[in-house]
Amino acid sequence: MRRIIGIGETVLDLIFKDGQPQAAKAGGAMLNSVVSMGRMKLPVSFISEYALDDVGDLVDSFLKANGVDTSAVYRFRNGKTALALAFLNEKNDARYTFYKDYPPERLNKSFPPTGPDDIILCGSFYSIWSEIREKFLQFIGQAKQDGALIIYDPNFRASHLFELDRLKPLILENMKLADIVRGSNEDFIYLFSTGNIEEAYKAVKTYCSRLVYTASDQGVYIRTSSFSAAYPVARIEPVSTIGAGDNFNAGMITSLYQQEIRKTQIDSLKADQWKQIAEMAVDFATHVCMSYDNYISPAFAEEMRKKKG
Repeated sequence: MRRIIGIGETVLDLIFKDGQPQAAKAGGAMLNSVVSMGRMKLPVSFISEYALDDVGDLVDSFLKANGVDTSAVYRFRNGKTALALAFLNEKNDARYTFYKDYPPERLNKSFPPTGPDDIILCGSFYSIWSEIREKFLQFIGQAKQDGALIIYDPNFRASHLFELDRLKPLILENMKLADIVRGSNEDFIYLFSTGNIEEAYKAVKTYCSRLVYTASDQGVYIRTSSFSAAYPVARIEPVSTIGAGDNFNAGMITSLYQQEIRKTQIDSLKADQWKQIAEMAVDFATHVCMSYDNYISPAFAEEMRKKKG
C-alpha cells in the first residue's frame, strides 16, 4: 500500500493569549500535518523523538488515537519531551519560546522502508538540525532512491536569521532532494529577500522545478516547468494561525493521495487537478485557523471524507 511518512520535531504547544494560557496541544509542524491526515484515515506514519515521560505518553497516546503509526518514533529516557510556549499577538500569529532537553543520542531508531510513490513530508528546522542532519539525509536520500514523492517545507523563521549564512546551504540541499517545495512568502523573504512569486520561483527552480507558494490571504500560487496558476483565499479573522501552513501541507497531500497522483505525473497534471489540490489545502488551513487546535477536527475530517465518497 502507498504510505505517507512525516519526519519532524515533536513538542507540546502551550498557547498564550493576552498573557493567559489558552490551550495545551501536541505540536510540531510535521506532527500537526500527520494528525490531520490520520483523521482523514490515510495510512500515515511519523518519524520523531520524544521522552519516556508523562508528556511523551500523552503525545504518543494522542497520535495513536488519531491513526498515526508511531513505531518509528524514538522514545528516550535521558531527557524530557520538548515544550513550546506560543504567545499570540493581536493578529493571532505566534511568537515562540522553546524548552528542550534532548539526550546525546538522537533518532536512535530504525527508519521505516519506503517504496515507489510513497509520500514523504519534511521540513522546518528539524530538517537542518546539526545533531540529526546525517540521519535525516540518510532517510530522505533512501526515500528518493526508492522513488518516493518528497515534499519539503522550509518553514524558516526570523529567529534563525542570525545563522542564515550557515543554514541556507542545508536548506538548498533539501530543495534539491525535493519533488515539490511548499513555502510561504515569509520563507522566501528571509531566504531570498523577495516576497514576489516570480522572483521566488526563479530562485527555487535552480534546485526544484515545482513550487507551491502561499501568501497568507493574498492567495496560493503554483509554478512548475509546465504549469502556472493562482488561487484566491477567503479573508477570515483567525483564532490562531499556528497550524495553518502545516495543514495546508496536509490538505495538499490528502488531495494528491485521494486523486492517486504519482510522482511521475506531477509535471503533467491538468488545471482541474491542481485546482483540487489547492482548494483542499486552503480548506484545511482555513479550518484550523478558526480554533486553538493545530489540526483539522474529527467532524471536519468526516465531512471531507463524505465529499470524497
